[in-house]
Amino acid sequence: MPKKAKSVAEDGGAKKYVLRLYVTGSTSRSEQAIRNIRKICQDELEDHYDLEIVDIYQQPELASKDQILAAPTLIRKLPLPLRKLVGDLSDKERVIAGLQIVPKKK
Repeated sequence: MPKKAKSVAEDGGAKKYVLRLYVTGSTSRSEQAIRNIRKICQDELEDHYDLEIVDIYQQPELASKDQILAAPTLIRKLPLPLRKLVGDLSDKERVIAGLQIVPKKK
């Protein structure tokens, strides 16, 4: 059962990112995408994100609603505007730039 994303974009002054990752079953490509986005979120967003993993085979109505044509696909629901990335999310810099994530200060 996927974790429900909150509709809050702000969390104590810091942006709250609401992300949904669409995968196709438990394939190696799906597992790699899940590992990659979890690592990016932990490293760059700490606890300022909600990540929902959706298996297209188990919840095709969500995939249809979000107009998913390929998997894995990552959607940034909040903050607006909505952003989508397709692929295994292995290029960390591309994911950060594509989703317009403001990385944490080091």
